[in-house]
Amino acid sequence: MIAARFFNHITDHISRCPIFRRISQFCKQLFEDAPKTTAPTPAQIQPQALEASSSALSLELVPRDAHSISRKEISENALKVLYRLNKSGFKAYLVGGGVRDLLLGLEPKDFDVVTNATPEEIKKLFRNCRVVGRRFRLAHIVFGRDVIEVATFRGHHGESNDKVSKASAEGRLLRDNVYGEIDEDAERRDFTVNALYYDISDYSIRSYGGGMADLKAGTLRLIGDPETRYREDPVRMLRAVRFATKLSMSIEEVTAKPIKQLAPLLTDIPAARMYEEVLKLFFAGKALANFEMMLEYKLFAPLFPQIDALLKEDPKGPAMKMVQAIMKSTDLRVNEDKPVTPSFFYAAMLWYPLRQRAEDIAVESGLTLYDAFFAAMGDVMEQQCQTISIPRRFSTPSKDIWQLQLRFDRSQGTRAFKLMEHPKFRAAYDLLLLRGEVEGGNVAKSAAWWQQFVEADETERLTIARSGNKSSGNRNAPQRRRRRPSTTKAKAAE
Repeated sequence: MIAARFFNHITDHISRCPIFRRISQFCKQLFEDAPKTTAPTPAQIQPQALEASSSALSLELVPRDAHSISRKEISENALKVLYRLNKSGFKAYLVGGGVRDLLLGLEPKDFDVVTNATPEEIKKLFRNCRVVGRRFRLAHIVFGRDVIEVATFRGHHGESNDKVSKASAEGRLLRDNVYGEIDEDAERRDFTVNALYYDISDYSIRSYGGGMADLKAGTLRLIGDPETRYREDPVRMLRAVRFATKLSMSIEEVTAKPIKQLAPLLTDIPAARMYEEVLKLFFAGKALANFEMMLEYKLFAPLFPQIDALLKEDPKGPAMKMVQAIMKSTDLRVNEDKPVTPSFFYAAMLWYPLRQRAEDIAVESGLTLYDAFFAAMGDVMEQQCQTISIPRRFSTPSKDIWQLQLRFDRSQGTRAFKLMEHPKFRAAYDLLLLRGEVEGGNVAKSAAWWQQFVEADETERLTIARSGNKSSGNRNAPQRRRRRPSTTKAKAAE
């Protein structure tokens, strides 16, 4: 009896040892997965379509000599992660956008890894690892500024368990910590062109659901039932637009069909997450194309309701012209490797909603339009932050850019030198130029004066400023005549 207890204690202790588990897992793979015949080398394997054993998705195995990906193109840090996982007895793959972009000859922005190791097991292997996420837990392996994201194979949802998986009444996944095998993980991917797995063990590619074929055909196809997948995560509709423009692909008809109807679901997405999505949509060189496609699929309104209201009111009015000008300008700067900032982007995008709100406040309260503008700034920014959470480090400078718009007409003279010293002058000046192009009239004249002043040298600026003093003096003369006359002059007049 004592011997049996001692034996059970020893075996239980050994079974909980991580090294023993890895050796056990390796032996299991070695003896259970090993084929009866000699395994062919990657060069001997021909691309072939197979049916995944536990998945409805077709599987195509593409050997090393049948694809263009080289390890030289993969991040050194990503390779470190892949090799360590593989040598520790786990399966490890480069997955998604990194594989897709390499096959298309593009430079990936990041490299994501997927494995059958759990986040806790990954953390034990890497001291520079931190586990993040609540909706789906991920491991981030940190190499200085480079972060390699490692996810565990996702599985299908079985019995409901709020600690593991949870969905809203609309079908949106609130928690998704269900683990599975690679075939299940492929079914959980969004688009077939993202269901591509680069196997570090033999350098082959596993393509699910016809991903390689869709990549060659330039077709963006959603995996599974589109309505169900969009309800799980409405942001997939924005991703469809972004991938279509970025990769020059067409959205497959079945994939595109439910988007217009389901677009309002985006209002349920946390505003903080939408801020990140907007950066990806408009700060990557495809802003105009994304804007036009978002209008087509009614995806713009849930993000920018104030602007959308003006676009519907006047589809060819100043608001539309301004948005198009911003998108073109942003694309140009990105493609020329010039900096772009959310402060200017949101200040310009929301200028006409701000102006309309200011006019409404002026009518309702009796304030001057100048004072009404200051009152409207907080209202417009607050309303926008309900759908897109703009960090204060950007929203505050946006308000500075707005305030400077009101000072440009009042500073066409020697005060222009002082205005140029403002930290946000350049951004405000750029917005003034855009307004001049859109509105014409007096705004265009003001923009032309400031452009002449900014582009002149110091001597010329002094001459321009003095001439500006004369013109501004005539314009402000009625204001000076409003001053109350002194008592002495009043008596003399009597």
